[in-house]
Amino acid sequence: MRRLRSQPGFTAIEVTAAVFVLGLLVIIIAPRIMGQTIKDKRGKAAADIASIAESLHLFKTDHGVYPSTADGLQALTQPGQPSHGNRDGYLATVPVDPWGNAYAYFTDGSRFLVKSYGADGREGGDGENADVVKEAS
Repeated sequence: MRRLRSQPGFTAIEVTAAVFVLGLLVIIIAPRIMGQTIKDKRGKAAADIASIAESLHLFKTDHGVYPSTADGLQALTQPGQPSHGNRDGYLATVPVDPWGNAYAYFTDGSRFLVKSYGADGREGGDGENADVVKEAS
């Protein structure tokens, strides 16, 4: 019996305590990490939209109007005016939002609106489902 007690290892109480502490840490830390992920995705969407907006402004400088709603953001990938250095287009590719959806684009030729509908892909919403919008004239 003395020989069994001298063997190294953990008791059931030590293992239970370690599992409890790890579980407690996950409960406390996980919501903070998830909240940061939502902020990161919304920040990425805002950065993408700002880049798209800049490309739209360059397009308007070259063509006098923004691409039509029908032509969409895909028009920004077409070659631009060589005199302005946009031979390869204003964007290499049209990005998708961090949730894998296409950015919505609307224009009347003199103003535009670019938006991501958030995680749910539908207009409106709160938190992760809230829209990220850029409107410019």
